[in-house]
Amino acid sequence: MSATEQAVYERQGFGQSLGIQGRIGLLIVDFVNGFADPAVFGGGNIAPAIARTAQVLEKARTMGWAVAHSRIVYAEDGSDGNVFSIKVPGMQTLTEHAAISAIVPELTPVPGELVVRKTVPSAFFGTGLAPWLTQRGVETLLIAGATTSGCVRASVVDAMCHGFRPVVMADCVGDRALAPHEANLFDIGQKYGDVVPAEHILAL
Repeated sequence: MSATEQAVYERQGFGQSLGIQGRIGLLIVDFVNGFADPAVFGGGNIAPAIARTAQVLEKARTMGWAVAHSRIVYAEDGSDGNVFSIKVPGMQTLTEHAAISAIVPELTPVPGELVVRKTVPSAFFGTGLAPWLTQRGVETLLIAGATTSGCVRASVVDAMCHGFRPVVMADCVGDRALAPHEANLFDIGQKYGDVVPAEHILAL
């Protein structure tokens, strides 16, 4: 993006900082085996994003933050197929007991952490995530996961719509291609949430 184009956003007042306020929660979006594997749904910078998220998850557990994970899980018989799975038919291979649908080992949930199952991009749509976070008093929601341009972006937008302050950790989200990753980080930072490096969170 050129300096002239970026100046348009600045002139129109986009990109204000939300900051970190109140209780903190961590949402890890769809870091499952299938998205870690370039032969399935992965590639790009997803692998290093998972490694960095593991560091943040350790911090979150030490601090006692509310932690939620999401997985895409379709019925074995395809009975809950939807527009998302028509657009990307392979999504229906992500079933409850399929290895590719399991959360990657380095981010395995521990007791007390919520695991949200979904069949659409957003971790909020049609799930109990929002009330679960609200019950725990979360105001600022840190977000990691894959893909930046898909399920992460959708979850950020819905987090904002539910009144949470989304903070995307730029090196904890990944996409199978870098151009959509970078474009969506810019767009998120301008309109929906803050975008910061994980180091900013680890230093809290």
